[in-house]
Amino acid sequence: MTHDKVTLPAELRTDFGKGAARTARREAKVPAVIYGHGAEPIHILLPIQETTLALRVSNALLTIDVEGETHLALVKDVQRHALRQTVDHLDLLTVKKGEKVTVDVTVHIEGEVAPGAVLDVDHYTVSVEADATNLPEQVTVNVDGREVGEHVLASDLVLPRGTELLIDADTVIATVDEPKVQDLGSTDDETATAGAEGEAASAASAE
Repeated sequence: MTHDKVTLPAELRTDFGKGAARTARREAKVPAVIYGHGAEPIHILLPIQETTLALRVSNALLTIDVEGETHLALVKDVQRHALRQTVDHLDLLTVKKGEKVTVDVTVHIEGEVAPGAVLDVDHYTVSVEADATNLPEQVTVNVDGREVGEHVLASDLVLPRGTELLIDADTVIATVDEPKVQDLGSTDDETATAGAEGEAASAASAE
């Protein structure tokens, strides 16, 4: 599955500094910078609501309309407010059709391991290289019926056409293990019995 392009309107940013950034955010705008391909960075302001919605999709491919001039870009870095987790700033990398880029994608696990076993996942994301305008949303692997002791390797991942995995094929993505048994200590009944026996012993010694 690949992403649809999202178009965001932008305006050139003329005021800089923390005060100007705070003012922009109060006006529901997100400061951002577009860079790449050796061009001069372009400082812009984006509408916060549309931008936040676009960022819900990982590796979103964005068309940034800067006052009539469009730029195809990927989000390279998102700075968020430490408490509110709102978007404070974006770094955008310009890309071209046919250009290969490296991104991290989610590992989507399908199926259920054998009864009595659990799956211990080591890598929830992996790095891949793909066409900038045809980035995968995820890669998948099926673990149906796998037994205790089996490993799910990077070579088991199903990659969309045109996508290249950038980790070793024998990298362990997940392992099928036995359920971990936790010692929860004595039960309430056992505690109550032990307490009653203790009281009886104390009474007998007192006599």
